[in-house]
Amino acid sequence: MNKVRLIAAVLVFGSLWGFSEVLIGTSISDLGLPSGAIMTGFFALTFLVLSRMIFRQPGMQAGMGLVAGSLRMFNPFMGCHLCSAIAIAAEAMIFEIIWHKVSFDSDYIKKPFMQASIGVITGFSIYVGGYIVTQILTPIAGGAGFYVENLIVFMPRILASGLLPSIIAGILLPIIVVSKKLDISIKDRLYYPLTLGITILCWVLVLGNFFLA
Repeated sequence: MNKVRLIAAVLVFGSLWGFSEVLIGTSISDLGLPSGAIMTGFFALTFLVLSRMIFRQPGMQAGMGLVAGSLRMFNPFMGCHLCSAIAIAAEAMIFEIIWHKVSFDSDYIKKPFMQASIGVITGFSIYVGGYIVTQILTPIAGGAGFYVENLIVFMPRILASGLLPSIIAGILLPIIVVSKKLDISIKDRLYYPLTLGITILCWVLVLGNFFLA
């Protein structure tokens, strides 16, 4: 695969993911809803699975997580920038591990029940895994230090919080897989200006709000 084309895809998918976390995630939180669970179950899963389905390139999603996490750091709307950025990057890494052997050419992925099952497992794992990684790395990065007993106390709550994103992902994944039948191809002369334009727009909007807030 053309490396430049792949890098452009990493940037645009990662930027869209980070932008949605900043803008839509904030709106959901303002409504008093569990923004983290909803963002992971719907938006994170959508960007991660779509990119894997279109490009079939392991490692791409990890790069997307780093881009999205970096953009999330420049968030003028919500607190805890660092923990959210760490969670996003961790979710992408965990997705890479879970989907390392998943192939859209396999017969099992064509069955709606298996699609839903993979969605449930993925949604639960990336959200809970990201949550745990955040609880470990955030205090270390902040200089407070990590204590295992603190994590153990919150484990029941962390595990329970994975229910909503797992349900959303279980419903969403079969819908995303069905969209595979849509043939969406963009010629290079349009692909690069389009991906570059979307990427720049996402960063300009977030950074503009960050410096003007």
